[in-house]
Amino acid sequence: MIEVDGSFGEGGGQILRTTLALSAVLKKDVKVVNIRRGRPKPGLMAQHLTGVHAAAVLCDAETRGEEVGSEELVFNPGRIRAGKFKFDVGTAGSVTLVLQALMPIMAFAPRRIELEITGGTDVKWSPPVDYLPLVELPVLERLGYRGHLELLRRGHYPKGGGLIRFMSEPCKGLRSITPDNVGRINSVEGVSHAVRLPPHIAQRQADSAVQILVANGYPRPDIRLETPEDRIHLGPGSGIVLAARTDCEARLGADSLGDRGVPAERVGSDAAERLVEDLGTGCFLDRHMADIIVPYLALAEGRSDVSIARVTKHVQTNLRVAEWVAGAKSQLKGELDQPGRISLDGLGLKPESLDAVSPIE
Repeated sequence: MIEVDGSFGEGGGQILRTTLALSAVLKKDVKVVNIRRGRPKPGLMAQHLTGVHAAAVLCDAETRGEEVGSEELVFNPGRIRAGKFKFDVGTAGSVTLVLQALMPIMAFAPRRIELEITGGTDVKWSPPVDYLPLVELPVLERLGYRGHLELLRRGHYPKGGGLIRFMSEPCKGLRSITPDNVGRINSVEGVSHAVRLPPHIAQRQADSAVQILVANGYPRPDIRLETPEDRIHLGPGSGIVLAARTDCEARLGADSLGDRGVPAERVGSDAAERLVEDLGTGCFLDRHMADIIVPYLALAEGRSDVSIARVTKHVQTNLRVAEWVAGAKSQLKGELDQPGRISLDGLGLKPESLDAVSPIE
Protein backbone atom coordinates (compact mmCIF):
# COMPACT_ATOMS: atom_id res chain seq x y z
CA MET A 1 0.00 0.00 0.00
CA ILE A 2 1.28 3.44 -0.98
CA GLU A 3 1.12 6.09 1.74
CA VAL A 4 0.57 9.68 0.64
CA ASP A 5 1.17 12.62 2.98
CA GLY A 6 -1.76 15.01 2.61
CA SER A 7 0.14 17.79 4.38
CA PHE A 8 2.81 18.02 1.67
CA GLY A 9 3.16 21.23 -0.32
CA GLU A 10 -0.06 23.23 -0.49
CA GLY A 11 -1.66 20.61 1.80
CA GLY A 12 -5.15 20.81 0.31
CA GLY A 13 -7.75 18.60 -1.31
CA GLN A 14 -5.86 18.40 -4.60
CA ILE A 15 -3.52 15.78 -3.12
CA LEU A 16 -6.52 13.58 -2.34
CA ARG A 17 -8.14 14.05 -5.78
CA THR A 18 -4.99 13.21 -7.73
CA THR A 19 -4.25 10.24 -5.48
CA LEU A 20 -7.75 8.84 -5.97
CA ALA A 21 -7.59 9.24 -9.75
CA LEU A 22 -4.20 7.58 -10.16
CA SER A 23 -5.00 4.87 -7.62
CA ALA A 24 -8.19 3.92 -9.45
CA VAL A 25 -6.61 3.84 -12.91
CA LEU A 26 -3.47 1.98 -11.81
CA LYS A 27 -5.31 -0.30 -9.34
CA LYS A 28 -2.93 0.61 -6.54
CA ASP A 29 -4.02 0.56 -2.90
CA VAL A 30 -3.35 3.88 -1.19
CA LYS A 31 -3.52 5.39 2.25
CA VAL A 32 -3.77 9.18 2.50
CA VAL A 33 -2.80 10.65 5.88
CA ASN A 34 -2.90 14.21 7.22
CA ILE A 35 -5.70 15.04 4.77
CA ARG A 36 -5.98 18.80 4.15
CA ARG A 37 -3.63 19.48 7.05
CA GLY A 38 -2.72 22.78 5.41
CA ARG A 39 -6.28 24.13 5.64
CA PRO A 40 -8.03 26.00 8.50
CA LYS A 41 -10.46 23.05 8.86
CA PRO A 42 -8.43 19.90 8.17
CA GLY A 43 -9.98 16.62 7.11
CA LEU A 44 -12.64 15.62 4.61
CA MET A 45 -15.46 18.05 3.85
CA ALA A 46 -18.67 17.34 1.91
CA GLN A 47 -17.11 18.04 -1.48
CA HIS A 48 -14.16 15.72 -0.78
CA LEU A 49 -16.47 12.98 0.51
CA THR A 50 -18.46 13.18 -2.72
CA GLY A 51 -15.24 12.79 -4.68
CA VAL A 52 -14.18 9.79 -2.59
CA HIS A 53 -17.59 8.16 -2.86
CA ALA A 54 -17.87 8.79 -6.60
CA ALA A 55 -14.36 7.50 -7.30
CA ALA A 56 -15.09 4.40 -5.21
CA VAL A 57 -18.28 3.75 -7.17
CA LEU A 58 -16.53 4.14 -10.52
CA CYS A 59 -13.81 1.64 -9.66
CA ASP A 60 -15.69 -0.60 -7.21
CA ALA A 61 -13.31 0.36 -4.40
CA GLU A 62 -13.34 -0.44 -0.72
CA THR A 63 -12.67 2.50 1.59
CA ARG A 64 -11.94 3.19 5.25
CA GLY A 65 -12.15 6.63 6.83
CA GLU A 66 -14.87 7.96 4.51
CA GLU A 67 -16.52 10.44 6.88
CA VAL A 68 -16.64 14.17 7.54
CA GLY A 69 -13.54 15.42 9.36
CA SER A 70 -11.50 12.28 8.72
CA GLU A 71 -7.80 13.01 8.19
CA GLU A 72 -6.98 9.50 7.05
CA LEU A 73 -8.40 7.46 4.16
CA VAL A 74 -7.65 4.00 2.82
CA PHE A 75 -8.68 3.38 -0.80
CA ASN A 76 -8.54 -0.12 -2.32
CA PRO A 77 -9.65 0.12 -5.98
CA GLY A 78 -11.17 -2.65 -8.07
CA ARG A 79 -12.30 -2.78 -11.68
CA ILE A 80 -13.40 0.42 -13.42
CA ARG A 81 -17.05 0.28 -14.39
CA ALA A 82 -19.13 2.07 -17.01
CA GLY A 83 -22.71 3.36 -17.04
CA LYS A 84 -24.76 6.26 -15.69
CA PHE A 85 -24.26 7.66 -12.21
CA LYS A 86 -25.66 10.48 -10.10
CA PHE A 87 -23.87 12.22 -7.24
CA ASP A 88 -24.91 15.11 -4.98
CA VAL A 89 -22.40 17.15 -2.99
CA GLY A 90 -25.25 18.26 -0.75
CA THR A 91 -23.74 21.73 -0.34
CA ALA A 92 -22.31 24.43 -2.61
CA GLY A 93 -19.10 22.40 -2.79
CA SER A 94 -17.51 22.49 -6.22
CA VAL A 95 -18.68 19.98 -8.83
CA THR A 96 -15.62 20.77 -10.96
CA LEU A 97 -13.29 19.69 -8.15
CA VAL A 98 -15.25 16.45 -7.84
CA LEU A 99 -14.69 15.99 -11.58
CA GLN A 100 -10.94 16.41 -11.11
CA ALA A 101 -10.92 13.11 -9.21
CA LEU A 102 -13.18 11.35 -11.71
CA MET A 103 -12.18 12.50 -15.19
CA PRO A 104 -8.85 10.61 -15.41
CA ILE A 105 -10.64 7.45 -14.25
CA MET A 106 -13.33 7.85 -16.89
CA ALA A 107 -10.76 7.89 -19.70
CA PHE A 108 -9.83 4.30 -18.89
CA ALA A 109 -13.34 2.90 -18.44
CA PRO A 110 -14.39 -0.01 -20.67
CA ARG A 111 -17.28 1.94 -22.15
CA ARG A 112 -19.05 5.30 -22.01
CA ILE A 113 -19.68 6.94 -18.62
CA GLU A 114 -22.32 9.58 -17.98
CA LEU A 115 -22.41 11.53 -14.72
CA GLU A 116 -24.88 13.95 -13.19
CA ILE A 117 -23.44 15.93 -10.29
CA THR A 118 -25.30 18.43 -8.12
CA GLY A 119 -23.50 21.12 -6.12
CA GLY A 120 -21.69 24.40 -6.78
CA THR A 121 -20.77 25.26 -10.36
CA ASP A 122 -19.24 28.69 -9.72
CA VAL A 123 -17.61 28.90 -6.30
CA LYS A 124 -14.40 30.33 -4.85
CA TRP A 125 -11.08 28.49 -5.04
CA SER A 126 -12.18 26.12 -7.79
CA PRO A 127 -12.42 26.16 -11.58
CA PRO A 128 -15.75 27.66 -12.70
CA VAL A 129 -17.85 25.36 -14.82
CA ASP A 130 -17.27 27.38 -18.03
CA TYR A 131 -13.51 26.83 -17.74
CA LEU A 132 -13.94 23.17 -18.71
CA PRO A 133 -15.46 23.58 -22.20
CA LEU A 134 -13.50 26.77 -22.92
CA VAL A 135 -10.03 25.63 -21.81
CA GLU A 136 -9.64 22.31 -20.01
CA LEU A 137 -11.43 19.95 -22.40
CA PRO A 138 -9.81 21.42 -25.56
CA VAL A 139 -6.37 21.03 -23.97
CA LEU A 140 -7.11 17.46 -22.87
CA GLU A 141 -8.51 16.63 -26.31
CA ARG A 142 -5.02 17.26 -27.64
CA LEU A 143 -3.92 14.34 -25.43
CA GLY A 144 -6.69 12.10 -26.76
CA TYR A 145 -9.25 12.68 -24.00
CA ARG A 146 -12.88 12.48 -25.11
CA GLY A 147 -15.25 14.35 -22.80
CA HIS A 148 -18.27 16.64 -23.01
CA LEU A 149 -19.91 18.82 -20.36
CA GLU A 150 -23.48 20.14 -20.24
CA LEU A 151 -24.44 22.86 -17.78
CA LEU A 152 -28.04 22.27 -16.71
CA ARG A 153 -28.26 24.72 -13.80
CA ARG A 154 -25.81 27.06 -12.11
CA GLY A 155 -25.13 26.91 -8.39
CA HIS A 156 -23.37 29.55 -6.28
CA TYR A 157 -22.37 29.80 -2.63
CA PRO A 158 -24.09 29.39 -0.22
CA LYS A 159 -27.16 27.71 -1.75
CA GLY A 160 -25.52 25.50 -4.36
CA GLY A 161 -28.08 23.50 -6.29
CA GLY A 162 -26.15 23.59 -9.56
CA LEU A 163 -26.40 20.63 -11.90
CA ILE A 164 -24.02 19.41 -14.60
CA ARG A 165 -23.91 16.40 -16.87
CA PHE A 166 -20.51 15.09 -17.89
CA MET A 167 -19.96 12.35 -20.45
CA SER A 168 -16.80 10.63 -21.58
CA GLU A 169 -15.80 7.91 -24.03
CA PRO A 170 -12.87 5.55 -23.42
CA CYS A 171 -9.62 6.71 -24.97
CA LYS A 172 -7.13 4.49 -26.76
CA GLY A 173 -4.41 5.79 -24.50
CA LEU A 174 -3.34 9.35 -23.76
CA ARG A 175 -0.68 11.11 -25.83
CA SER A 176 2.15 13.22 -24.51
CA ILE A 177 2.51 16.84 -25.58
CA THR A 178 5.66 18.68 -26.63
CA PRO A 179 4.50 21.95 -28.20
CA ASP A 180 7.35 23.96 -29.73
CA ASN A 181 5.63 27.32 -29.35
CA VAL A 182 2.36 28.92 -28.39
CA GLY A 183 1.74 30.70 -31.66
CA ARG A 184 -0.22 33.87 -32.34
CA ILE A 185 -3.41 34.73 -30.45
CA ASN A 186 -6.12 34.62 -33.10
CA SER A 187 -9.27 34.84 -30.95
CA VAL A 188 -10.57 35.39 -27.44
CA GLU A 189 -13.96 34.15 -26.26
CA GLY A 190 -15.78 33.94 -22.99
CA VAL A 191 -18.96 33.64 -20.95
CA SER A 192 -20.23 36.32 -18.58
CA HIS A 193 -23.16 35.26 -16.43
CA ALA A 194 -25.50 36.78 -13.87
CA VAL A 195 -28.32 34.69 -12.40
CA ARG A 196 -31.09 36.11 -10.25
CA LEU A 197 -29.37 39.48 -10.64
CA PRO A 198 -29.94 42.42 -13.01
CA PRO A 199 -28.78 41.50 -16.55
CA HIS A 200 -26.61 44.61 -16.79
CA ILE A 201 -24.17 42.99 -14.36
CA ALA A 202 -23.15 40.39 -16.94
CA GLN A 203 -22.87 43.12 -19.58
CA ARG A 204 -20.66 45.31 -17.37
CA GLN A 205 -18.38 42.38 -16.56
CA ALA A 206 -17.98 41.68 -20.27
CA ASP A 207 -17.46 45.32 -21.26
CA SER A 208 -14.72 45.77 -18.68
CA ALA A 209 -12.90 42.65 -19.85
CA VAL A 210 -13.15 43.71 -23.50
CA GLN A 211 -11.71 47.13 -22.73
CA ILE A 212 -8.61 45.71 -21.05
CA LEU A 213 -7.90 43.02 -23.63
CA VAL A 214 -8.27 45.39 -26.58
CA ALA A 215 -6.12 48.01 -24.84
CA ASN A 216 -3.37 45.36 -24.54
CA GLY A 217 -3.46 44.60 -28.25
CA TYR A 218 -5.45 41.37 -28.23
CA PRO A 219 -8.38 40.55 -30.53
CA ARG A 220 -11.74 41.90 -29.45
CA PRO A 221 -13.28 39.10 -27.34
CA ASP A 222 -16.52 37.40 -28.28
CA ILE A 223 -18.19 37.11 -24.87
CA ARG A 224 -21.54 35.38 -24.59
CA LEU A 225 -23.90 36.84 -22.00
CA GLU A 226 -25.91 34.43 -19.86
CA THR A 227 -28.74 36.09 -17.93
CA PRO A 228 -31.50 33.49 -17.51
CA GLU A 229 -34.91 34.74 -16.47
CA ASP A 230 -36.14 31.41 -15.15
CA ARG A 231 -36.18 30.70 -11.42
CA ILE A 232 -34.53 27.29 -11.45
CA HIS A 233 -31.24 28.78 -10.28
CA LEU A 234 -31.06 29.20 -6.51
CA GLY A 235 -28.53 32.06 -6.92
CA PRO A 236 -27.82 34.85 -6.83
CA GLY A 237 -24.39 34.88 -8.44
CA SER A 238 -22.25 36.14 -11.29
CA GLY A 239 -18.89 35.57 -12.91
CA ILE A 240 -16.86 35.61 -16.10
CA VAL A 241 -14.52 33.15 -17.82
CA LEU A 242 -12.21 34.14 -20.68
CA ALA A 243 -10.25 31.91 -23.06
CA ALA A 244 -7.64 32.77 -25.69
CA ARG A 245 -6.99 30.51 -28.67
CA THR A 246 -3.79 30.49 -30.73
CA ASP A 247 -2.98 29.27 -34.22
CA CYS A 248 -0.93 26.46 -32.61
CA GLU A 249 -4.01 25.13 -30.77
CA ALA A 250 -3.04 26.48 -27.39
CA ARG A 251 -5.84 27.49 -25.01
CA LEU A 252 -5.26 29.74 -22.01
CA GLY A 253 -7.97 30.98 -19.70
CA ALA A 254 -8.73 33.17 -16.71
CA ASP A 255 -11.79 33.81 -14.59
CA SER A 256 -13.28 35.93 -11.84
CA LEU A 257 -16.30 35.44 -9.61
CA GLY A 258 -18.72 38.12 -8.50
CA ASP A 259 -18.95 38.88 -4.79
CA ARG A 260 -20.99 41.12 -2.54
CA GLY A 261 -19.68 44.68 -2.66
CA VAL A 262 -17.41 44.07 -5.68
CA PRO A 263 -18.36 46.16 -8.77
CA ALA A 264 -19.10 44.19 -11.92
CA GLU A 265 -16.39 46.17 -13.70
CA ARG A 266 -13.84 44.90 -11.20
CA VAL A 267 -14.92 41.29 -11.80
CA GLY A 268 -14.40 41.63 -15.54
CA SER A 269 -11.11 43.50 -15.25
CA ASP A 270 -9.64 40.98 -12.78
CA ALA A 271 -10.22 38.11 -15.23
CA ALA A 272 -8.87 40.08 -18.18
CA GLU A 273 -5.76 41.22 -16.32
CA ARG A 274 -4.94 37.65 -15.28
CA LEU A 275 -5.36 36.47 -18.85
CA VAL A 276 -3.13 39.27 -20.14
CA GLU A 277 -0.51 38.32 -17.54
CA ASP A 278 -0.49 34.65 -18.54
CA LEU A 279 -0.52 35.40 -22.28
CA GLY A 280 2.40 37.77 -21.77
CA THR A 281 4.61 34.87 -20.62
CA GLY A 282 4.39 33.19 -24.03
CA CYS A 283 3.72 29.86 -22.31
CA PHE A 284 1.48 27.05 -23.59
CA LEU A 285 -0.57 26.43 -20.42
CA ASP A 286 -2.15 28.95 -18.07
CA ARG A 287 -1.49 28.86 -14.33
CA HIS A 288 -4.51 26.66 -13.57
CA MET A 289 -4.17 24.13 -16.38
CA ALA A 290 -0.54 23.65 -15.38
CA ASP A 291 -1.49 21.56 -12.34
CA ILE A 292 -4.77 20.11 -13.68
CA ILE A 293 -2.95 18.37 -16.52
CA VAL A 294 -0.37 16.55 -14.36
CA PRO A 295 -2.24 13.24 -13.73
CA TYR A 296 -3.07 12.96 -17.44
CA LEU A 297 0.56 13.48 -18.44
CA ALA A 298 1.58 10.87 -15.85
CA LEU A 299 -0.64 8.31 -17.59
CA ALA A 300 0.19 9.37 -21.16
CA GLU A 301 2.66 7.68 -23.47
CA GLY A 302 6.08 9.27 -23.78
CA ARG A 303 7.72 12.36 -22.37
CA SER A 304 5.72 15.56 -22.18
CA ASP A 305 7.55 18.86 -22.18
CA VAL A 306 5.41 21.97 -21.86
CA SER A 307 5.79 25.58 -20.73
CA ILE A 308 3.52 26.90 -17.98
CA ALA A 309 2.57 30.49 -17.21
CA ARG A 310 3.22 30.19 -13.50
CA VAL A 311 4.91 27.74 -11.17
CA THR A 312 2.52 27.29 -8.24
CA LYS A 313 2.52 25.18 -5.11
CA HIS A 314 -0.32 23.21 -6.72
CA VAL A 315 1.98 22.28 -9.62
CA GLN A 316 4.80 21.31 -7.28
CA THR A 317 2.45 19.23 -5.15
CA ASN A 318 0.74 17.44 -8.01
CA LEU A 319 4.05 16.44 -9.58
CA ARG A 320 5.15 14.91 -6.29
CA VAL A 321 1.88 12.99 -5.92
CA ALA A 322 2.25 11.66 -9.48
CA GLU A 323 5.69 10.37 -8.53
CA TRP A 324 4.49 8.81 -5.26
CA VAL A 325 1.46 7.01 -6.72
CA ALA A 326 2.34 6.44 -10.38
CA GLY A 327 6.14 6.48 -10.24
CA ALA A 328 6.11 9.18 -12.94
CA LYS A 329 9.42 11.01 -12.96
CA SER A 330 9.32 14.72 -13.66
CA GLN A 331 11.40 17.87 -13.74
CA LEU A 332 10.05 21.32 -12.95
CA LYS A 333 12.00 24.37 -14.07
CA GLY A 334 11.24 27.87 -12.82
CA GLU A 335 10.84 29.72 -9.55
CA LEU A 336 7.61 29.89 -7.56
CA ASP A 337 5.13 32.41 -9.02
CA GLN A 338 7.21 32.73 -12.19
CA PRO A 339 6.86 31.12 -15.65
CA GLY A 340 8.26 27.61 -15.84
CA ARG A 341 8.41 24.31 -17.67
CA ILE A 342 7.26 20.76 -16.88
CA SER A 343 9.01 17.67 -18.24
CA LEU A 344 7.29 14.43 -17.27
CA ASP A 345 7.76 10.81 -18.33
CA GLY A 346 4.36 9.18 -18.72
CA LEU A 347 3.55 5.53 -18.11
CA GLY A 348 1.94 4.90 -21.50
CA LEU A 349 -1.06 3.19 -19.91
CA LYS A 350 -3.55 1.55 -22.28
CA PRO A 351 -7.19 0.79 -21.40
CA GLU A 352 -7.98 -2.81 -20.63
CA SER A 353 -10.43 -4.75 -22.77
CA LEU A 354 -12.96 -5.41 -20.03
CA ASP A 355 -16.70 -5.87 -19.96
CA ALA A 356 -18.45 -3.15 -18.01
CA VAL A 357 -19.58 -3.99 -14.52
CA SER A 358 -23.27 -3.26 -13.93
CA PRO A 359 -23.47 0.33 -12.69
CA ILE A 360 -24.87 1.44 -9.36
CA GLU A 361 -27.36 4.26 -9.91
